[in-house]
Amino acid sequence: MAIVFSCSNNSETSKQVERLELDSLKTEIEQLVATGICNESTSCDFIAFGSKSCGGPLSYLMYSTSINVDLLEEKVTIYNNNEAAFNIKWSISSDCMFLLPPTKVDCINGECIAIY
Repeated sequence: MAIVFSCSNNSETSKQVERLELDSLKTEIEQLVATGICNESTSCDFIAFGSKSCGGPLSYLMYSTSINVDLLEEKVTIYNNNEAAFNIKWSISSDCMFLLPPTKVDCINGECIAIY
């Protein structure tokens, strides 16, 4: 019985470690987005973020193009792929509702805001 509990505990620890790694990358992405400021010389855009277990994004990130967009896209791609793999590996469930992207993103008071 000790072996069963040991494997279960290691599995749970592994899941927690993987979740922490995802959360750490998510924080990096959110911090990168937070450095952007929109104004007349920059524009706003959005990117699909996260991965639902049924497919599709969990949300959309609004960002100013004043940030390093290539770095953002690279980090988000890694995050989305890793979260999709995590969902499969750990049989994570979520709602299967399709999340519509914003119809546009406007700069309001120096912040990029989604318009639906």
